[in-house]
Amino acid sequence: MKQILIRPLVTEKMSAITDKQGKYGFIVNRDANKIEIKQAVEKSYGVTVLKVNTINVDGKRKFRYTAKGIIEGRSQSFKKAIIKLQAGETIDFYANV
Repeated sequence: MKQILIRPLVTEKMSAITDKQGKYGFIVNRDANKIEIKQAVEKSYGVTVLKVNTINVDGKRKFRYTAKGIIEGRSQSFKKAIIKLQAGETIDFYANV
């Protein structure tokens, strides 16, 4: 069985969206679909998920200038899921810290 949820997405932008709209972000497996993501969040956090939006994020291009020339590469691509919960429910990512 594959691991669906890789890690929660905790950034300043995602925290602002969470405060205003009650949506939470996760980095998920690239092969996971919306139904699997919904079931994994409900099982892991004990909440009711109303909506799941997914985004495939391409890795950023990276350049490094060295004495022998320019080295070019990419950071890793990933899939992001934005979860909307039922009104009044929250997820505390810092409970286990």
